[in-house]
Amino acid sequence: MTARLFRVILQVGDLDRAAKFYGEVFGEAGERVSGGRHYFKCGDTILACFSPSEDGDHGISPRPNPDNVYFAVDDLEACRDRVSSAGASDVSAIEVRPWGERSFYAIDPFRNPICFVDETTLFTGLPE
Repeated sequence: MTARLFRVILQVGDLDRAAKFYGEVFGEAGERVSGGRHYFKCGDTILACFSPSEDGDHGISPRPNPDNVYFAVDDLEACRDRVSSAGASDVSAIEVRPWGERSFYAIDPFRNPICFVDETTLFTGLPE
């Protein structure tokens, strides 16, 4: 059996704001698929911004992910500029990590930790 990652969910408190933020970051509008879900195509994986209350799950408060979600991008510097101007907080400097990846970290407006990696420096640690 071969598994592939299909969807990653980020919980948010305001779906319109999340769609605007990630739309600015990715440079594409994504698609509203329900009252509480907005999808962005990230290669073969869907990033799902999910607002529990706007999807009918009243009484459930959105919770940020406990760890980073990592995105590979083709222009790290431009991406960092977009992330900063879109309203992320704690946007770090671009650095080369000990394992060779160039990346920066940030926190989205819903306290989800996110990281962007230069796609030419991806290190999976897995044999090819």
